Amino acid sequence: MTAKREISGYNSMWLIAMFDLPVVTKEARYRYTRFRNGLLKEGFTMLQFSVYARFCSSEETSDVFRKRIREILPKDGEVRLLAITDRQFGKMEIFFGKKRTEVEKPPEEFLLF
Repeated sequence: MTAKREISGYNSMWLIAMFDLPVVTKEARYRYTRFRNGLLKEGFTMLQFSVYARFCSSEETSDVFRKRIREILPKDGEVRLLAITDRQFGKMEIFFGKKRTEVEKPPEEFLLF
């Protein structure tokens, strides 16, 4: 049986991973690809080159994903993690050229098993 629980825009978070990793050597490109694929495996979506985000239903959930990212950090380069509320994320302005675009939406519902 599943139950629906409304997700608060003030309690739910977007965990954003921003990174600059070297890609000069074959080994560095391998580490870059491995890190990027690790983010995708953990459910992150690319917002821009080297900027990925994942919706988390709570700060505790974002802490779990922070830990997982720490485990796959490459040995070189810079990685920044930023968590913001869904409300703050929703206030982001996105433009393609001069045309404004909608912000990514969180999942429609949260299922408890």
